[in-house]
Amino acid sequence: MTVDPTWYLVLSALLFTIGAGGLLVRRNPLVMFMCVELMLNAVNVTFVTFSSVLDDVAGQVVVFFVLVVAAAEVVVGLGIIVAILRRRPNATADDVSLLRG
Repeated sequence: MTVDPTWYLVLSALLFTIGAGGLLVRRNPLVMFMCVELMLNAVNVTFVTFSSVLDDVAGQVVVFFVLVVAAAEVVVGLGIIVAILRRRPNATADDVSLLRG
């Protein structure tokens, strides 16, 4: 029994929609950050699906580089977010004035 690639694309679209909805609705920076990561993973599923369908390794190479960039983003982004949330636990994404030094 094999799974049709359409199901993977539907899953990817659903994950991307959930991430985009969470990014637009939530104001907590940590939750927004997780929604961006969910959107990146949805795009990765799409790349792997098309890579498998087209029998081309290029999509999987792109996924590797996206994961490397996402890991670097997590290190820097989470450091900034945790530092801001330690200073002000109720900070939202609208509090841009916190970034002034």
